[in-house]
Amino acid sequence: MILGASSFAGSFSEIASELQSVELYMPKLGVYKDSILQKDILESLLDELSVCDLKTSLHAPYFADVPTYPKDVVVDMASMGEREFRLIRESIDLASRLGSGAIVLHPGRFGCEDDRESCFNKMIDNLKTLASDAQDSGVMLGLENKEGTSTGNLCCNAEELVRAVEAVNSDNLGATFDIGHANLTCGGDSNKLREFANTLAPYVIHVHVHDNGGVWTDEYDGDQHLAPGEGTIDYTVLKELKNENYKGIFNMEVFSMDDVRTGKTTIMEALK
Repeated sequence: MILGASSFAGSFSEIASELQSVELYMPKLGVYKDSILQKDILESLLDELSVCDLKTSLHAPYFADVPTYPKDVVVDMASMGEREFRLIRESIDLASRLGSGAIVLHPGRFGCEDDRESCFNKMIDNLKTLASDAQDSGVMLGLENKEGTSTGNLCCNAEELVRAVEAVNSDNLGATFDIGHANLTCGGDSNKLREFANTLAPYVIHVHVHDNGGVWTDEYDGDQHLAPGEGTIDYTVLKELKNENYKGIFNMEVFSMDDVRTGKTTIMEALK
């Protein structure tokens, strides 16, 4: 089992003291200014990373309409231009350089129900282009399921995410299973969550682990990113992935090293 945490949980050295992997969260690494990659800052961070014995994954820029997300790196997978392709390709290039296990992509957005299918098809076209880039660079993309409590997201349910992965039909695109998002989509119902995991399991190349109450809230639509064990999720559902011989990273998307330690205990106990 490979356990990891996102780079916003602590310093590289702190994460290395507890875990085997770090997920470089590109939007908030401080390496972008006005959408332009600051290569000197990136190289400094990579120097710091190089002295730590850590595997890596990457979280590419995505769409978020919240004050804490930097507006210069917003990417909607269903509506991409030159800037958006460049931002994702910079993550692909970095993942190739580091030998990263996966690059996490968020699905696209749709504006209204009537427009959903056209947005889905535009997302597929863009993902096909990026999957070809990933193949050329020898890296894997993992399309993530989003939370069903937030309106406008594609690929909240397992079936639509599977449909997207199959439509792209590339050996370099699989699924990132976000158990926290799935819990919200399933309304905190553990049986529905297990069905979700079973449906997605054959396609999963990466896993995001965090907790919540399984219901919408005013703050982040319920997507609280609590330490595993502090919400309603039954983490034994992760065994459904082991049944498919999953050997990738279980990456904790939490905000502190205390949360990392709590989550580490919860996950290891659940996967016994």
